[in-house]
Amino acid sequence: MTTSTTRRDAHLVGSYPAPDADAAMEQAVGTLGDDLRTLPDGETGPRFHWIIHIIEALRTHPDLELQRDGDWSDYDRTPVFRERKGHRLTADTLDLGYARAYEESRPAFERHGGGRAFQAGIPGDLDMALFVLGPRGALRRRRPFTDATLREIRAIHAQAGDGVVFQLELPIELVAVARTPKPLQPVVAALLARGVAQLAAQSPQGARFGVHLCLGDMNHRAFARMRDTAPLVALANAIVARWPDGRPLEYLHAPFAAAEEPPPTAPRWYAPLDGLRLRPGTRFIAGFAHEDQDLGEQRFVQELVERSLGGPVGVSTSCGLGRRTPEAAGRALERVRELANG
Repeated sequence: MTTSTTRRDAHLVGSYPAPDADAAMEQAVGTLGDDLRTLPDGETGPRFHWIIHIIEALRTHPDLELQRDGDWSDYDRTPVFRERKGHRLTADTLDLGYARAYEESRPAFERHGGGRAFQAGIPGDLDMALFVLGPRGALRRRRPFTDATLREIRAIHAQAGDGVVFQLELPIELVAVARTPKPLQPVVAALLARGVAQLAAQSPQGARFGVHLCLGDMNHRAFARMRDTAPLVALANAIVARWPDGRPLEYLHAPFAAAEEPPPTAPRWYAPLDGLRLRPGTRFIAGFAHEDQDLGEQRFVQELVERSLGGPVGVSTSCGLGRRTPEAAGRALERVRELANG
């Protein structure tokens, strides 16, 4: 049961509609203050739309050609690539840019970090492979994306050590489980969790991680819906069970809202959360804060979640705020603050 004196961690998923990292970090710290444990750089500029800028740059990649074009107006209107005949895609030719973004944002973080860890968003390697090559191509040619992702993680860790928390961002995994018939969800979750755990295991010893489960937020619309919280519980438990030693899993963030849609208020929707099993030291962050839902309903959702999990949980939105107007993003941050201190 929640109380008016309980303080909770606040979490900012990643992107924020600000002109630069300085402005994004200043807004986040100014609104959320000491409740914010890790600080992202706002993923400003071309990164506001997650991985779209990376994929668009592949239009001129010498080893790839368009199989199907797309304008990103919806999830079924995205460009899909394939390897050119006689060519082989390798990690050496994939520029993901995560380490470069960290270097560019580091000065702003030093001004605003205030003892927090830098939060570096890292899209999952399967997610990147699938969005670039489609389902069939991703199954055959995931490895270049795995190796390129690991190169970026290692480069950032070499500079920041334990001063950075890598947030693995996994929409494809949660969407896949959510779209699977319920009896098979644990099987699919276990298969997908193995790849997530392997990515962490191949990262540097001591690297700190968070996991962001996601339903997608392209154009502020979700890729899938959940009938209840069973899919996220199945995937979260599978990831935690396979998580490697020596790479602290500091938090797991789960979406309860679905982009523009506020979280459900039906208690039965949250009932599967009773089965969530996290390791000691792993914080749970509930992505339910939504500026378009009545505050009373938001507190009711908060109570449902915390009752199932047996105590206070962290507070966040379901995804990054970069796809929203600055005014809407500001209201969302204020809502996170209200709920974290309620």
